Amino acid sequence: MGSKTILSVVLIVSLCAAIFVTQGVAQTQTPWRRSIRNLINGYFVSLIPSMSSPEKKRKRKTTTKTNKKKPSPNPSLPDDLLMSIFARVSRLYYPTLSLVSKSFRSLLTSPELYKARSLSGQNECCCLYLCLRFKPYSNSTWFTLCRKPDQTLTNETTKTKSSGYVLAKVPIPPSPRAHFSSLVAVGSNIYNLGVSKSIYQPSSSVSILDCRTHTWREAPSLRVVPMSLSASVLDEKIYVAGSYKDDYGDSGSSKNLFEVFDTKTQIWDPDPIPCSETTCNFLNCKTACIDGKFYVVSDVIYRDVCAYESKEGRWDLVGLGSYMEHHLFLDSCCDIDNIWYFVFQGRFIWYDTKEIQWRHLKGLVGLPKFPPSARIRLANYSGKIAVFWDDVLPCNGGDNKKMIWCAEIALEKRKSYEIWGKVEWFDHVLTVPITCVFEKVLAVTV
Repeated sequence: MGSKTILSVVLIVSLCAAIFVTQGVAQTQTPWRRSIRNLINGYFVSLIPSMSSPEKKRKRKTTTKTNKKKPSPNPSLPDDLLMSIFARVSRLYYPTLSLVSKSFRSLLTSPELYKARSLSGQNECCCLYLCLRFKPYSNSTWFTLCRKPDQTLTNETTKTKSSGYVLAKVPIPPSPRAHFSSLVAVGSNIYNLGVSKSIYQPSSSVSILDCRTHTWREAPSLRVVPMSLSASVLDEKIYVAGSYKDDYGDSGSSKNLFEVFDTKTQIWDPDPIPCSETTCNFLNCKTACIDGKFYVVSDVIYRDVCAYESKEGRWDLVGLGSYMEHHLFLDSCCDIDNIWYFVFQGRFIWYDTKEIQWRHLKGLVGLPKFPPSARIRLANYSGKIAVFWDDVLPCNGGDNKKMIWCAEIALEKRKSYEIWGKVEWFDHVLTVPITCVFEKVLAVTV
């Protein structure tokens, strides 16, 4: 299959999916799905002669008209050919293509597809997943950032400012409730720790969302039921700090929780080194991995900081300095190349661990101002900052909604400890009810 033919196939798939999405009938009108599927399959079938050998072409020229068969009104392609085509399409188009038909969706979430991508030389890519709750105490709904193929086909010839990105709902059953501090990503998996069925029923369960197959599975549970927890990732291990109720102590008392989960072996560390409550209280704590250490910041009142050195198996009471411990309680932060970036009072800042001081992120030309009440989330998007924020729309007859926006910011380190940000694009990517709770954005590698 020549490169031009593959490109044509990719373009027609993208174009057909774009028509399907822009009509806004992805879930309601099956005739649209049939017509688009037939259009795609028909185009593929028309390309098959050009994919075959010259000898077969010459043989076909000698056949008589009487031997020709009429084409099927609903032509279809074998799964292995579709798999070969999908393996060469950017992963960012998969959510859109999955809307075409159930068979497409099945192929796009099959493990065999990623084997085919590897064999075809496609590198793993970074994808963003957002956790939303449409009501404060409801189960979680997941979305992923994807490309709109119609924008991709026209950006080079038009002056539109649309980024071509949109948030697409991940086609999975209702997901367990999740919170900012209990969600972490390792490789192609998202871990939800301390999964609870309701706000009044804490749990030790751990669930894993496979972002390739879009399926949930259970992982080994925590040893105790946590009252609160916060998790961070270091060297493909999940470090969990928090508190749990001491059934053998005073009524209502709590003890520190500290556990380590190896994502490669899927086993909890049998002998984690505990941290004494007299050193640092883990109740309602926040965690972060900085300079190869696991840091725990105690609750909002005391803000004590202790660090775990995994190589030496030792806890130390430390000080991050320059109010770093206060900023870790902000949910608008991310770590890129061991530098922590935050949005504080509507402005981007970053923390220099060597100089132990705060600096402003310069540049950012064209980035809109964040609304004062905006909920802001950051993620490490292949070495760039992906920032999401919401903006409430004016009330329209009681139908209150808000828009979720996204921007991608490239980073450039310059002399004199300066980091500049270049806004590569920003756009409105989703509209949700005003009651929707924006929990977290995570970057996975698929």
